[in-house]
Amino acid sequence: MNLINRELSWLEFNRRVLQEAQDPTNPLLERAKFLAIFATNLDEFFMIRVAGLHDQVLAEVTQPGPEGMLPAQTLELVMQGVRALQAEHARTWHEDIRPALAERGVCVLDWHALNDEQRTIARDYFHRYVFPILTPLAIDLAHPFPHISNLSLSLAVVMRGERGRPRYARVKVPPSLPRLVSLTQCQDDSHSNCARCLTWLDQVIAAHIHTLFPGQEVIGTFVFRVTRDADVEIQEDEANDLRATVERSIKDRRFGRVVRLEVAHDMPEDACNLLEHNLGLSNQDVFRVEGPLDLSCLWELHRLPLPELKDPPLNPRLPADLANGQDLFERIRSGDVLLHHPYDSFSPVVQFVRAAARDPNVLAIKQTLYRVGKDSPIVEALKEAVMNGKQVAVLVELKARFDEENNIQWTRALEEVGVHVVYGLPGYKVHAKVCLVVRREQNGEICRYVHLSTGNYNVDTARVYTDLGLFTCNPEIGQDASELFNNLTGYFRQSCYRRLLVAPVSLRQRLTELIEREIVHHQMHGGGHLIFKVNQLVDPGMIRLLYRASQVGVKVDLLVRGMCSLRPGVPGLSQNIRVVSIVGRFLEHSRVYYFHNNGDEEIYVGSADLMERNLDRRVETVYPILDPTIRQRIKTEVLELGLSDNVKARELCPDGSYVFVARKPDEPAVNSQLRLLELACGT
Repeated sequence: MNLINRELSWLEFNRRVLQEAQDPTNPLLERAKFLAIFATNLDEFFMIRVAGLHDQVLAEVTQPGPEGMLPAQTLELVMQGVRALQAEHARTWHEDIRPALAERGVCVLDWHALNDEQRTIARDYFHRYVFPILTPLAIDLAHPFPHISNLSLSLAVVMRGERGRPRYARVKVPPSLPRLVSLTQCQDDSHSNCARCLTWLDQVIAAHIHTLFPGQEVIGTFVFRVTRDADVEIQEDEANDLRATVERSIKDRRFGRVVRLEVAHDMPEDACNLLEHNLGLSNQDVFRVEGPLDLSCLWELHRLPLPELKDPPLNPRLPADLANGQDLFERIRSGDVLLHHPYDSFSPVVQFVRAAARDPNVLAIKQTLYRVGKDSPIVEALKEAVMNGKQVAVLVELKARFDEENNIQWTRALEEVGVHVVYGLPGYKVHAKVCLVVRREQNGEICRYVHLSTGNYNVDTARVYTDLGLFTCNPEIGQDASELFNNLTGYFRQSCYRRLLVAPVSLRQRLTELIEREIVHHQMHGGGHLIFKVNQLVDPGMIRLLYRASQVGVKVDLLVRGMCSLRPGVPGLSQNIRVVSIVGRFLEHSRVYYFHNNGDEEIYVGSADLMERNLDRRVETVYPILDPTIRQRIKTEVLELGLSDNVKARELCPDGSYVFVARKPDEPAVNSQLRLLELACGT
């Protein structure tokens, strides 16, 4: 088929994350961090994508996907791929990273490797901090099988019962405690090089399990973990109160169907069968894991104060034209301003909202919030604006997956001070990133200042995601932003805008027109060139258009971080298409669309990926870069530099696999993210 299965493509993306953990040029604690990211990614993949495949199989869906595969076929291949990747993930920890950490003074030891002094420390920790919060749950006729919460770590305890029959119990490993228990500095000669020594909390509990079952003969304890379906459908058309409905959906996730059971590799078959039966699983859903379960806990290692084992600290620059003390609104009136995070500081965005909150000439602030974070200075500035008499309207997307609870808390905090809060748009997620400030100037005229972004208004992710943000007071963009907010807070009916491309009303149509224009220009004049940078490319309609562009000779360069269903390099179909994925220190998150346009180059930047959901079922904003200097900067700094990367870049092959971009013997190494860091530091 001419398309790559999106689920298998996602597994290839997570393989690239694992490769970063395996890369010896990365600092050791960064490599451990990538192991944690791999594990977290896989959890979310099961909670959403694998759960969806299960739903289709149970519903006996016989309609193949765009690539021609039935859900059951996809599920089988996914499970095979996951088992292979999970085994490689475990080997990387056990055989590579853990020994390397030990050589650098960070020992993560199993219980059997602890010396007497360390066991004494662990025993004291158990009795003081762990034992008081443990709850042993027997499993028998008088004690029904307990609810196992999503992603929780548990111990299956096997005891010898009457007539030699096994008895079972479950003990939940407390999620409120660190998974890695500090044993302070080693004193034993065999660990003389240790600066930090830690052991696993579940192993500490297992070593003291007899204290929970006095008088019982414990045969063994075995770690297990379940993953549940977290893709709860919100029936908005039946909801009188969307916030209350979303709150209920968060609670429903606790009881979603189990889609994965991870167990210790040595768990006995009868104990494993008991779990399978009570959780409603088949053998296909069980994953036996060598070594510790849930390596997402390795984030705890990354928090250790060992800077020599981490990337150098990030010191984002403040652009020179924003660092001279000039009034921010005055600077924006003099011309558009581009910020490229995390290389450029996010502080001007916070300053923009704060200045608007405190400026007596500002009349109104309107903003979309998707993923805000926990301690948000943006939200605090919006609250301050209301207290200062500004009209403030905020659209908080309650349906931002896994951020719903946090966003609900922010809606309450905003409403308490008088902010007009809209919870989203029925039938759509609002993924657009827009902040509009309406200000009365000294001459009495009203001016609209707009910040548009590819990323969220989140100070934490702005340090680890690559995103583009634009300040402008272009009148047409300002008018578009006003009308967009009126549509979002009123009724979403507007079908066209002056400058903004807005999904679902005009974005797909306009991108289609721009690609078709490039095809026509190339047929008439030659030199056709498209460069798209996105997180995901899976929309069949857009892929067909790019195939058609390739077939007439248009050069198509694609920077796609994650899933890509397009199959490049196929003769007669896509021989003029190149797909590159960059996975490195920062998460590539900006979306950029470049059109050569017969020499009159155009660049659009925005929040939308090339997915059906983004083009048809979300509110997205994509905006033109009108300033030629900024346009050239994006072309050079984001697109061309990314395409020249030969260190962190992988190229997609026609069969769906990825290979590192080949570097010629005399070719200098180009790490695009490192180069941008050097530019930010002036080196």
